[in-house]
Amino acid sequence: MSAGTGDRGGLFVDGTGGGRTDGVAPGGTRRAAAGMGRAPAGGGAAVLFSDGAPSHSPAAASGTPAESTGVPAEGTRSTALPRARTGPPRGGSRRERKSWPKVAQRIVPDDLQPEVLRLELTELGDAFRAYQRRPEPDLAVLAALHDRKARAFASWAAVTGDASLREEAERAATAARTTREMNANRRGVPLDGEGPAVERLLTRGQGVHARTVLEHVRLGSPLPGAEARLAVLMLTLRAARAGTGNVTGQDLGGWLQDDAERVLRELVDAGWLRLPEDVSADDALTSRPEEPTQVTVPSLLAAGPRPFVFGKVTRARLSGWAQKVVGDRKLRKKKAGAATRLLAVYTAAHSRPGGCLGGVGEDAGLALDEVAQFCGLRPEQVAEHAALLAAAGWLEDADTADGRLRGRLAERVLPLSGLL
Repeated sequence: MSAGTGDRGGLFVDGTGGGRTDGVAPGGTRRAAAGMGRAPAGGGAAVLFSDGAPSHSPAAASGTPAESTGVPAEGTRSTALPRARTGPPRGGSRRERKSWPKVAQRIVPDDLQPEVLRLELTELGDAFRAYQRRPEPDLAVLAALHDRKARAFASWAAVTGDASLREEAERAATAARTTREMNANRRGVPLDGEGPAVERLLTRGQGVHARTVLEHVRLGSPLPGAEARLAVLMLTLRAARAGTGNVTGQDLGGWLQDDAERVLRELVDAGWLRLPEDVSADDALTSRPEEPTQVTVPSLLAAGPRPFVFGKVTRARLSGWAQKVVGDRKLRKKKAGAATRLLAVYTAAHSRPGGCLGGVGEDAGLALDEVAQFCGLRPEQVAEHAALLAAAGWLEDADTADGRLRGRLAERVLPLSGLL
């Protein structure tokens, strides 16, 4: 085998020998020549391989590096060189990542015994994740999941002796009870599931806010009379959020009948209420729904301390609830006055889901002096108005013995219960 140089001093192999010839071309680099060749830097020169056949590839003719065209410029006919790799070789097949079962952000060990406990914890985690993907909540389903979690985590704690698992089980049991109570309140049935379903106007939380407003009126009414207290209650609910609210003549007449103008003037004179500068009490009584009168309660303006913390949805719900009570059809038919209507509001707000007034046991019923103060009455007058409510089908078994008002709401007004 012999080697020679081309017309520009390039090294080529003529294929006549069986050995290997290395050489250094002028201005070039040392290369292995066996079975290999590269086009000269100039153009046009053919590349000769070890079999003597010239290469007429476009890369060789144009002087373009072979790597840029994808056509190998080096090698032999019998053995083609592989393309350059674009990344490091993989050392074997990719290891699959293991998916560990989880429940409540805890990994369920593969070797947890007994097997039935491990399977229950795994399925429970899947069930909670499936519940989170539901388009609508179902409190009954959620309460059942919390019950399962409480039992499973208690068993897990017993097996492992982990105190944190026992605490998690206790929290799950509490969550199950709370969720079940919420579901019962929304459906309007007792927790034991007995009794008819009642569509409640207020939630339990809104009932708490309603009692807050009633207590605010009981202690802070600027005038002692029942008519003024009823107006203060209804206007407070209208202005509870920002200190201002809209009322119409129909509203005022429905609350106070023939006393509306007098009561408005008294509240304005006492500084508790402000009307617009160009609006009189008589103008307010003639305002229509399309042009209501905006009234201001200075003590509820945002600049002062805020007695209430509920939002606009709850405010609207409370106002609508009170309007339904004072506008009850049977109360209107009996021509119930302001004191009787206030008593209806107070008993509704302070009743349990089943309708009973006040607490249980020794605390059953409502303190008579507090009821009287809210209604603008003397304690001995409460029994008379409770009898009027009984005649209107509002109260049942009303009793004022021992300084407490006892009884329960009639079934027809259970939707208005404050869920005490």
